[in-house]
Amino acid sequence: MSDEINGNEISANGDEKLQNVISLDGLYENWFLDYASYVILDRAVPHINDGLKPVQRRILHSLKEMDDGRFNKAANVIGHTMKYHPHGDASIGDAMVQIGQKNLLIDTQGNWGHPITGDSAAAPRYIEARLSKFANEVLFNPDTTDWQASYDGRNKEPITLPVKFPLLLAQGAEGIAVGLATKILPHNFIELLDASIEVLRGVRPNLMPDFYTGGLADCSAYNEGQRGGKVRVRARISERDKKTLVITEIPFSTTSGSLIDSIIAANDKGKIKIKKIEDNTTWDPEIIIHLAPGISPDVTIDALYAFTDCEVSISPNTCVIQDDKPRFMSVNDMLTESTHTTKDLLKQELEIKLKELMEKIFFSSLLKIFIQEGMYKHPDYESSTNFEEVVSVLNRLFEPFFPQFYREILPEDYKKLIDKPMSSITRFDVKKTDEQIKNLQDEIKEVKHHLKHLTEFAIAWFEKLKDKYGNDRGRKTELRTFDKVEAAQVALANVKLYVNREDGFIGSGLKKDDNVELVGECSDIDDIIVFRADGKFVVTKVQDKVFVGKEIIHVAVFKKNDERTVYNMIYKDGQSGVSYIKRFSVTGITRDKEYDLTKGTKGSKVLYFSANPNGEAEIINIQLKPHSKLKKLQFDENFAEIAIKGRGSMGNIVTKYPVKKIILKSKGVSTLAGRKIWYDDILKRLNADSRGKYLGEFDGDDRILTVLANGVYELTSFDLNNHFDDKMILIEKYDPEKVYSVVHFEGKSKNYMIKRFVFDNTAIGKQTSIISEESGSKLVLISGSAQPVVKVEQLKGKAAVPETVELNLTDLIDVKGMKAMGNRLSAHVVQSVELIAEHDDAEDVPDPAPDSVEDTEITITPEDKTAKDVPPAGEEVAGAVAVQKAKEEVKEQSEDAKGGIKDSNKEPSAEKPAKKVDFEITNPDDIKIDDKGQSSLF
Repeated sequence: MSDEINGNEISANGDEKLQNVISLDGLYENWFLDYASYVILDRAVPHINDGLKPVQRRILHSLKEMDDGRFNKAANVIGHTMKYHPHGDASIGDAMVQIGQKNLLIDTQGNWGHPITGDSAAAPRYIEARLSKFANEVLFNPDTTDWQASYDGRNKEPITLPVKFPLLLAQGAEGIAVGLATKILPHNFIELLDASIEVLRGVRPNLMPDFYTGGLADCSAYNEGQRGGKVRVRARISERDKKTLVITEIPFSTTSGSLIDSIIAANDKGKIKIKKIEDNTTWDPEIIIHLAPGISPDVTIDALYAFTDCEVSISPNTCVIQDDKPRFMSVNDMLTESTHTTKDLLKQELEIKLKELMEKIFFSSLLKIFIQEGMYKHPDYESSTNFEEVVSVLNRLFEPFFPQFYREILPEDYKKLIDKPMSSITRFDVKKTDEQIKNLQDEIKEVKHHLKHLTEFAIAWFEKLKDKYGNDRGRKTELRTFDKVEAAQVALANVKLYVNREDGFIGSGLKKDDNVELVGECSDIDDIIVFRADGKFVVTKVQDKVFVGKEIIHVAVFKKNDERTVYNMIYKDGQSGVSYIKRFSVTGITRDKEYDLTKGTKGSKVLYFSANPNGEAEIINIQLKPHSKLKKLQFDENFAEIAIKGRGSMGNIVTKYPVKKIILKSKGVSTLAGRKIWYDDILKRLNADSRGKYLGEFDGDDRILTVLANGVYELTSFDLNNHFDDKMILIEKYDPEKVYSVVHFEGKSKNYMIKRFVFDNTAIGKQTSIISEESGSKLVLISGSAQPVVKVEQLKGKAAVPETVELNLTDLIDVKGMKAMGNRLSAHVVQSVELIAEHDDAEDVPDPAPDSVEDTEITITPEDKTAKDVPPAGEEVAGAVAVQKAKEEVKEQSEDAKGGIKDSNKEPSAEKPAKKVDFEITNPDDIKIDDKGQSSLF
């Protein structure tokens, strides 16, 4: 036996030879390419011309063939479609249900399922469908349709439907082929029509998706729907009360059932803590979440976005079939292509209509001459024995009239003419025919005008579609910009953290022996900061058990970029024995890297340490060991006199002598300024990053005042996790002495009222109305300015003469209680009230912190340099030297930069510049240089 693998010959026993053998690898390669091409072109990816996959196109074509205005059983439609679609009835039925649920092309009857709940449709024998009026108007025209033979050659089906609307972008599409996939998000019906009109006017569109499930969407990274883009979609969650949340809209691609499952899973994992969840969804979603006692609703909302399907990320990938091959393009380019296709189809339809009208005039004129000239009675015509003689006679008789016709008269035209029955010829009405011809000529003139002004005609087409079918098709998804939810900030603290100070272990799984103590509770994704007696600290992730070094003096949950937590520390240098005092914060670090807070010499030791969440500075008593040179063995040290520097700074010298004991003498208050808070109206959140409206400096029990459009106010804390209602019309720092002016409409008396009052200091979270609770009452305007002026449109006297007056609200009423009804705004009938002026002293808004040390300005204010304060020339030089030294001390290097947490296993550590400093020196005399060479600023 002999074989030839690479040749074309195989011989067996020398007797048989097989020619032209194809190797298996080549065979499978060809088969795979054929299969891949088939799946891409004929199954999974929509065509750009009509936005339909083949199965969808065949269903709609079948519905058109069956259309008589009445509903058809879905089972009948499926059976009819099988003439065109070479796959099973299940695939046709599923595709038909998906089209029906989008409520655009098919009118449905029966249980077609619910995409929000995920409920499936009833069996095809129980449900019915027919084409919608919209589909009949924009999808079909046999005269502009290209046809092909069906898979078995028995029927003809459209290659693509002549769709005169951006259907693909309205419905969206999703499909997985061989080697590629497509995911086109749905867009708003009205916005697509408006954008198409703008395209015809030469403006490039800028489309954003709109989902039938509603919700909130951040499309800032949409990337025009191309690969690499991302859309974040959130459920709409509102706070019904302090113990209850309600979800009324869900993210696209989820169902109410899958959303509830994700919430229950997060609760089981300890990410959130809920008491009970109820699904009251009917046609619209309503998911009620009952919170456990003591759980913040604001933090829970963020946790739902962080740990459940209440927020999903969708990656679009717009792939379509164009010119028999897949093409990746943006949704804006797709809309432009669709708009121009619609314009071309409208042009074809106009040209077809023009030809039909001209044909009608042609034949009407032909018949009119035939009858008026009596050709049907001509002897030669009557004596003709066959059709050829008839054509010859009529050509001779019509020859003088040939110039009147736009084309040559064909034998088929004569055939149509002589087929007219004699009764219609004898009853022929010349006057009526002339009127018909005139009407046809007017129509031709109109059609030619449309062809000449095709762009305006196409714009009118889109406007007609919007007016006719745009009702109740407004945007359902609200476009927002989301802030990033930090999982560590909203994760539920459900893990107990323990420490073994002596042996140097921390973790959530330490055995509870004599040496282990409870630190507190944290989440399983928190970072933990650990300080040791040798002056070193480290930040690490929460683990069951991890060694961090012996002699632990402080353990706590680490908050990234926390500049308000200040550590007060005294340490002894191991080499010189000198004790130093320092204050510092810890912001950006590298995880699992040890940092030394001392000078780094062997034997250095921490003598005193405290962690202060709001920059508190205590007073301590330092007792020294007896020494012959010492007269005073103890003294007090106030940390408030020590400047907060970088953690790498050496600190100030406390004493050169050995320290016996340090004890706390008195607790201190915060040395930090109030926290500066802004409100970002786009994100609807508070921030400390200078974004949005400045609310002021907050500290301690300071609160925020919010007023809603319905006249309800509420006091809240300044926690950055707080959520705010979309209907909020006022947000300010609460001032219990500030007077507000309110104009409201009282529902019972039907009068506009004015009142001035200060807001009561109610409990945080309590909602209180400042207007009448009678039906029809409403808040018209509110102003916190000292002199608000309004413009009032009113009807004066019995004659109801219109009059416009301007009123200063402070002149109308004195300050009264918040619950007072107030005075009538006007004795006349008020039509409208508008706030036109608010006169107040301008408030100082703090400048953002400088971006670097070099940006920090040290200035001398001219107003403070009075004659008695001006120093002699020599003192000015000394002051300048002190200022220069102060600048140099500010520029000390440290790693306290807002860089977040880095993993030591992923990237090397790098020295960072010192944290930002923002201060002003009004007089150089204020800078004192002590005997240690330290500036009094530090």
